[in-house]
Amino acid sequence: MKLHITALALTAGLLWGGAILMVGLANTAWPDYGRAFLDLAASIYPGYRPGTGIGSVITATLYGLVDGTIGGAIFAWLYNLLSPRHTA
Repeated sequence: MKLHITALALTAGLLWGGAILMVGLANTAWPDYGRAFLDLAASIYPGYRPGTGIGSVITATLYGLVDGTIGGAIFAWLYNLLSPRHTA
């Protein structure tokens, strides 16, 4: 079975970007929520600082969308490359 690279890339991007968006929005309402996760995201994504407002959350979300999409595409490509080829 082969994975559809575009579908997996878009799915991974939406999931990762959505996770960062949800945790970032929750953090704006409850400042202690997800702080360790957001500090990790801040160490990876330049320009993102947790707890500094909605603009920063949008920045991290966009980074997450791009990061997840690239990671998903690489994963699907490697899976297709390394999986055994079976003919039915």
